[in-house]
Amino acid sequence: MAYQVLGALRVADENGSASIGAHKVKTLLGVLLVRANQVVPADQLLNELWGSNPPRRATAGLHVYVSQLRRFLANTVDRPDPLVTRAPGYLLQVGSDELDLLVFRRLVQRGRSSMRAGNHEEASAAFSSALDLWRGPALDDLRDGEVIGRFVSWLEELRLECVEMLVECDFELGRHRELVGFLYDLVSEHPLHEAFYRQLMLALYRCERRADALRVYKTARETLTAELGLEPCRSLRDLHHAILLGDGDRLAG
Repeated sequence: MAYQVLGALRVADENGSASIGAHKVKTLLGVLLVRANQVVPADQLLNELWGSNPPRRATAGLHVYVSQLRRFLANTVDRPDPLVTRAPGYLLQVGSDELDLLVFRRLVQRGRSSMRAGNHEEASAAFSSALDLWRGPALDDLRDGEVIGRFVSWLEELRLECVEMLVECDFELGRHRELVGFLYDLVSEHPLHEAFYRQLMLALYRCERRADALRVYKTARETLTAELGLEPCRSLRDLHHAILLGDGDRLAG
């Protein structure tokens, strides 16, 4: 893949990867990549680069950064003139296999389709491949602007949804024992994400660790109450009740 945004922004060349030193040129590329194959209006680019207080010659500065980015891409990417001027702004042409974001979204969609069809092995493989593309927080050093900030928030939600669906598929495949450690890490990393508590409780119960499952609920309740002043959601409370009662029909896997 020529472009990688699922982590710090990287551009691959024949020698591995090339870096952009100028932060504003890097930001410009980041915006064009999250809107790949779409025209990004110049006023949005100006706002992303300078916020609400652009310098007097901001438009001229944007032209300079576009020229610098064109030169960088010409020396790095194996595609003629990928950066196109098109009213009212600019468009970066990216192939479906050139950007890790596009590959990630395609794999997630493939996993969803397989999951709906009951092909949980195929779905699990697709979700796992999608998550393997991540190298760290997306565009971690470019989040100050509105466009990239909103995009990163949306993308993080999609990543968490992908993780949830992977776990559900692996439950269907009887992999609850293998999931316990993974889910403990997830609730530690995302202590306010109730779905991961629910999945961890279910995995522990199916491993005949009922007491540990109840302790997870206690932790979830204490965390949510302390941080948000909220009780756990209905599905988490219902699962807790089912574990207390040993409701096998509800908890069977």
